Amino acid sequence: MISYSPKHWFLFIFRFHKAETFRQLFPLMVMLGIYAYVVDYVLIEMLKVSVKSKISGLTVMYSVLGFVISLLLVFRTNTAYERWWEGRKLWGSLVNCSRNLALKLKTFLPEADHTFYRNIIPAYANSLRKHLQEHAHENEELEQNMILETGTNHVPNAIALKVWQRINTEKLTDNQLLVLNYDWQQWTEICGACERIKNTPIPISYSAFLKKFLFFYTMFMPFAYVGTLDYYVVPLVVFIFYVLASIEIIAEEIENPFGLDENDLPLEKLCTVIRNSVGEIFEKNHSERI
Repeated sequence: MISYSPKHWFLFIFRFHKAETFRQLFPLMVMLGIYAYVVDYVLIEMLKVSVKSKISGLTVMYSVLGFVISLLLVFRTNTAYERWWEGRKLWGSLVNCSRNLALKLKTFLPEADHTFYRNIIPAYANSLRKHLQEHAHENEELEQNMILETGTNHVPNAIALKVWQRINTEKLTDNQLLVLNYDWQQWTEICGACERIKNTPIPISYSAFLKKFLFFYTMFMPFAYVGTLDYYVVPLVVFIFYVLASIEIIAEEIENPFGLDENDLPLEKLCTVIRNSVGEIFEKNHSERI
């Protein structure tokens, strides 16, 4: 995820970065500009289309279609951003429940060896990140051991099971187990919610219809405005295509917030936050120092 200051207006206006949609759409914009120029040349120089031509009546239809396509794009963008923001809230909850679990274990087991919990609580967040990003767990010894012991490739579930099995071997009261159960249970609920977002994309019929709508909307625009704008319709078509297609590309990128695109969630950074927080909580003499 790109870190930036929203107050730098001129920096955004005059600078392009890797995630900028202009770079992705530039070849299509060039081809569309050439297409619009050829259409205008045929209509103006060869067919002598004027303002009074019947083909100019298409501008009325485009006024209505412009309103319709704006509603579709607003819905598309809002739906994608809602998925992105829900993913961020879920990982914020994972940070909080990991800290809470570490704090309670530190309090309930002051004399115990905390090395196991200090390592495995951050390992759950890291395994969930890899699970959502479909990374292999070959380089993580702890995660690989979880796979071998449980016989499953779902490493987050394997780690959660191992934690609860270890907690149940500790000398804890029923009330303490009940308190720990809530934070531990949040792991599975967060994992399931993240999987729901990742594995449930926008219905293909809606996405395909919107792309077809954008294509035909821009391809027939030179016919509608050639009588009033002449060759000025060429940059107009290119600009409108850039705006509309950019919105769709941004929505496609953020609808899966757990990927590796620059606008996706900083999962690796959040895993580091969990590891540092849990390590500090289980640090020796932490309570005395405070």
